[in-house]
Amino acid sequence: MTDGYKNLETNLIHAGERTPRIEGAVNLPIFQSSTYEYSGDDSEQDLRYIRLNNTPNHLVLHRKLAVLENAEDALVTSSGMAAISTALLSVLEAGDHLLIQDCLYGGTHTFIRDDFKSMGLSFDFIDGQAPETWKEKLKPRTKAIYVEALTNPLLQIADHTAVTAFAREHGLVSLIDNTFASPVNFHPADRGFDIILHSCSKYLNGHSDVVAGALIGKAELVEKAALKLIRLGGTLDPHACFLLHRGIKTLAVRVRHQNAGALSLARFLENHPAVKQVNYPGLPSHSRHKEATELFDGFGGMLSFELKDGAEKAKRFLDKIQLGIIAPSLGGVETLLTRPATTSHHTLSPEARRRLGISDGLIRLSVGLESAEDIQADLDHALGA
Repeated sequence: MTDGYKNLETNLIHAGERTPRIEGAVNLPIFQSSTYEYSGDDSEQDLRYIRLNNTPNHLVLHRKLAVLENAEDALVTSSGMAAISTALLSVLEAGDHLLIQDCLYGGTHTFIRDDFKSMGLSFDFIDGQAPETWKEKLKPRTKAIYVEALTNPLLQIADHTAVTAFAREHGLVSLIDNTFASPVNFHPADRGFDIILHSCSKYLNGHSDVVAGALIGKAELVEKAALKLIRLGGTLDPHACFLLHRGIKTLAVRVRHQNAGALSLARFLENHPAVKQVNYPGLPSHSRHKEATELFDGFGGMLSFELKDGAEKAKRFLDKIQLGIIAPSLGGVETLLTRPATTSHHTLSPEARRRLGISDGLIRLSVGLESAEDIQADLDHALGA
């Protein structure tokens, strides 16, 4: 196994790799075997089987992801939601209570809202930017606090320093979804977070051809989650592991290009007469721009914006887009646009979306690797139309 190096770019390619290389192969082969010959080990964890997440394709990702997030251990899962649900169910048990940021990914919101009660779990939503209000929502069995590095789709930024301080003060496990920022722009472990979550379908893979997740953090918490995942069955297939492993190696060059493109496009949109508001932490107009500058090494490839004429104008705008692809998900090499009210947050009621600030006319833009000049021309054409 290769230890971590000083720089992220080198770790993306070399950290965690097998040495010596298997049969001299530069790329780790796909181990398309569900089971492995028994070697007489005493521990159940030493058995080799796909569902146990310990094939060579799993293990190289675990080592690499831990290094990338400056954490002790990591675990890959069959999807981002598998990572989120496994993490929460491994730190909570019946009767426990969770504090969770109010504006976040719709799948997470729906899981909390619709499934917690049947499992004997309770929760309270919190304003991630108002730490003075969190203590009043504490309960005797509050066990964890959950936020996103950058929220989906409004690009809000919680007070991350306050989150980890609050967790330490009250003996809580702190969890953060770092999908939007990626390890290129933000390292939550350096800020004291216990568990870091990713939808690897997005930036970590970066090619819109894999659904995967990751759970990264303190070794004892990852080990506990790994046992839970074995029982829940959310294991990543070895071929998907191979594709994710391949995609990770170009993460730095992709994300930095997307950082630059998104900032350029956010500035263009903010000055366009058809646009009412742009949500992007790299803009001085963002409510937490100063904090974003201190926290992040880049502002990310995601932004969202409102058109002045609302939902109907947004629909016409998307109909006129030519270069960008109208599709859910994000973080790929291609530029993707979507209306969260009809995709990522469609399971929320219209009232709930309005309460969170997600209007029917909100458009989310995932900036790809195309020329920012060409993307801008496409946006300008569609806005004019």
